[in-house]
Amino acid sequence: MNKILDIFRRESAVIPVVSIIIGLLLGAIIMLIGGYDPLLAYDSLVAKIFGSSYDFGEALRTIVPLVMCGLAVAIAFRAGLFNIGVDGQIIMGSLGALIVGTKLSLPPLLHALAAIIFGAILGGLWGALIGYIKAKRGINEVITSIMFNFIALYLSHYLIRNFMPQAGTQRSAMIQESASIQIGWLSQLMGGARIHWGFLIAIIAVIFYHIYLNKTKWGYELRAVGFNPDAAQYAGMKVSGVIVRTMFISGVFGGLVGTFEVLGVFKYIAINSVTSGLGFDGIAVALLGGNTALGVLLSGMLIGALTYGSQGMSFGADVPGEIIRMVIGFIIFFVAAPGIVKLFFRPLTNKMKKKV
Repeated sequence: MNKILDIFRRESAVIPVVSIIIGLLLGAIIMLIGGYDPLLAYDSLVAKIFGSSYDFGEALRTIVPLVMCGLAVAIAFRAGLFNIGVDGQIIMGSLGALIVGTKLSLPPLLHALAAIIFGAILGGLWGALIGYIKAKRGINEVITSIMFNFIALYLSHYLIRNFMPQAGTQRSAMIQESASIQIGWLSQLMGGARIHWGFLIAIIAVIFYHIYLNKTKWGYELRAVGFNPDAAQYAGMKVSGVIVRTMFISGVFGGLVGTFEVLGVFKYIAINSVTSGLGFDGIAVALLGGNTALGVLLSGMLIGALTYGSQGMSFGADVPGEIIRMVIGFIIFFVAAPGIVKLFFRPLTNKMKKKV
């Protein structure tokens, strides 16, 4: 019984789980009010994810950028920073991958590796510039990162239209096949799903995130600055250096998302009037995951699965896909308001305490 109580005392683990249950229940209530069958809807959602090897592969492909964006936001959060500019870093990463993928001619493995590294560095430098402005000028990173999103967007438009256009279309030229990171044999095995090496890189990134934060001096400094920058400064830590370094790593995570999308999924960049929005989804992933490595991985898997599975709800139960976005919103709301969640399981814990 004491072990059960201990589990309920671990709010960092219990609150997200309870929030997910509440979110799904509220989603079901909304479906009932709208005249839809929630059981059929959720059954269609699961069937969409696991119904075929193609759908399962595409669900995995949807999860990868969410996990990476969650890491990008989470590492900034741990340093007391709010990187709302991940979308801009994704664009710079995709632009870097596109430049290398279209303009250089290299052997297959080397070409892909060069494109990934250049895109990641470009995304990292874009994030580090935001960190530098914050550290040296004291300008709030939320403002600068939002502005940098649009600068990156329109800079990419200019460069694509003038140096890498695909005639007669609103997109760039295709990358060379030698720069692709798709896993051809696995894609064929999974019915043509766009599986790429970014999945493995995302797992490595999660491991790196955990080790960096919890096992290194730089990670200790990052967490110290996040708790109290003044105390960290008094202890002799270079707060400005920590900020710039953290934003660089955050930008690298975001930049890698862009490289995955260009080299492993679309193989070009479309000229759009808005950013992808993946960076904002990363905020939800980081919050739900509690800014921990395992938490971000699991929350990215959940939100990615719900996002992809919502297509099945639309076709199988005629439920608008926006309802899943509402469910995700409910989940994030209750994670951000733990006091409300505690009301749901407080009677249970009180009863257990009396029995003990």
